[in-house]
Amino acid sequence: MKIRKAKISDLKQVQKLINDFAKREQMIPRSLNELYETVRDFVIYESDGQICGVCALHIMWEDLAEIRSLAVDKSHQKTGIGINLVKRCLKEAKSLGLKKIFALTYHPDFFRKMGFVDVDKASLPQKIWGDCLRCPRFPECDENAVMLHL
Repeated sequence: MKIRKAKISDLKQVQKLINDFAKREQMIPRSLNELYETVRDFVIYESDGQICGVCALHIMWEDLAEIRSLAVDKSHQKTGIGINLVKRCLKEAKSLGLKKIFALTYHPDFFRKMGFVDVDKASLPQKIWGDCLRCPRFPECDENAVMLHL
């Protein structure tokens, strides 16, 4: 079992994992095209050649990044994979000199346990005007915004 940067050859499995959550309205679906364009954002948790979890660190601005597309296969949930994926992304964020990391989530308690605090979505204009406008739930988003200052 290991966490590593995603490769192009992983992306079909990554898409399936993410889009299985999207079908349950737990996150936004991702196209293969989008995954190819952002492959460098992703880390995966691999066990016996299978991708069990995925998470992305997406840089939004000079001091701001988003944790997104965090998904862990149902059979591997509650084992620490999600926490370890986020920790890996936070480590990368620190090495890049980022100061603030946020997430939009339906599971804010998961992030609060890692030190994130609730923030108003209006404090994230880069996200709202970049990604949220394309979301079918906009402007009636019911996700929670959380932030961690590094």
